[in-house]
Amino acid sequence: MTSRVLLVEDEPLIAMMLEDFLDALDRQCAGTADCVEAALPLVEAGGFDCAILDVNLRGGEKSWPIAAALAERNVPFVFATGGADDMIAEEFRARPILQKPFTLDGVEKALNAL
Repeated sequence: MTSRVLLVEDEPLIAMMLEDFLDALDRQCAGTADCVEAALPLVEAGGFDCAILDVNLRGGEKSWPIAAALAERNVPFVFATGGADDMIAEEFRARPILQKPFTLDGVEKALNAL
């Protein structure tokens, strides 16, 4: 099963590592964004099966607007964070969490659970 994954991650090296993980897991990166402004048009355009959202983006920005847009479209997603669950906005606390630092196994389990 190949799935196309949208990545929202503001650290270029981490985004590249996630792209490598997706490749190793026989999944495709459907696009990357590093902020809400860049991600929302990608969500609007579609063409992906699920998404990995870094909770904390550049300049203190949070990925909640992206999560809301994905939820409206019934696109599954996982939050990526190094923080505790209580950092997740209340309406999204039931969503799966991918803990940083990322491991290949962790990414695989998170995506398989979607």
